[in-house]
Amino acid sequence: MRKIVFAAAAVSLASITFSGAAWAGSDDFECSNATLSGEYAFGVTAYTPPDTTDVTAGIKVFDGQGDFAQRDYPGDSLRTKGQTDFSPPGQETGTYMVNPDCTGEMMLNLSPGHVLEIRFVISNGGRHIHEVVAELTPPGSSAPVPIQTSADDWKVAPSAAEGRQ
Repeated sequence: MRKIVFAAAAVSLASITFSGAAWAGSDDFECSNATLSGEYAFGVTAYTPPDTTDVTAGIKVFDGQGDFAQRDYPGDSLRTKGQTDFSPPGQETGTYMVNPDCTGEMMLNLSPGHVLEIRFVISNGGRHIHEVVAELTPPGSSAPVPIQTSADDWKVAPSAAEGRQ
């Protein structure tokens, strides 16, 4: 009797283990440049020591192949320096690279010589991007400056590949 109970328990445990492994395998999600395609609304909070804080809202458009463009609207500290509307189309462009584990990096050219190097993580099947700036190189400088910046991007609508719902 003990052997039958033990055998039944072993079979049950094995079936749980294998079904759990099969379930985990079916939920694996790999990313690629194609994961980012279409329009993403974003918000940025940037702190540059010792005492400057900027906020920005905008939209990025990813092509699914490694290039993107964005338009943004800065908060008060930049607006008082003359920008009163979204940046012109085509002014802010960049490239991106997505790893299979859904991490990646972007290089964003805000203006000539003004470059942001960004690291990110993709979540929610490509509908949300969490970003941090790794380096900021201001115009006319060859060295990056310290900055604490984070951004979050949310998919605006399904891409053509996902279909309109």
